[in-house]
Amino acid sequence: MSEDLKLNNQLCFPIYALSRQITSLYRPYLEKLGLTYPQYLVLMVLWERKSATVKQLGELLWLDSGTLTPLLKRMEANELLNRVRSSEDERSVDIIITDKGKALEKQAEQIPPIMKKQLKLTDNQLVQLRNQLRKILLITCNEQ
Repeated sequence: MSEDLKLNNQLCFPIYALSRQITSLYRPYLEKLGLTYPQYLVLMVLWERKSATVKQLGELLWLDSGTLTPLLKRMEANELLNRVRSSEDERSVDIIITDKGKALEKQAEQIPPIMKKQLKLTDNQLVQLRNQLRKILLITCNEQ
């Protein structure tokens, strides 16, 4: 067997496994807020920006519209956001956070410090890891 085909020599596998593991670490804290991990990501963008277009959300979260649209519809049904057709361009849909969505921000503030503690990495290690992962993500996206 080629060394290149051994599971332990793959870059993709630890990234895949770690992604699943980290998402599962978030799960109990997000369940208390009534959120899934993708919904949490959308809300983080809206807490920062107050509103965004569907296109902007897709670009920021690396999600296609086929994934994003049903997610946003569920969040609107739960009164976390409103989807409003843009008055400037009817092809564009603006996503606006509601008061209920804003209220979750205070409760969610506890999550990042808990995750940091669970990962047992220093601030410097976290910054380096995040920067390296972003670099790989950008490289892979530019090659598609």
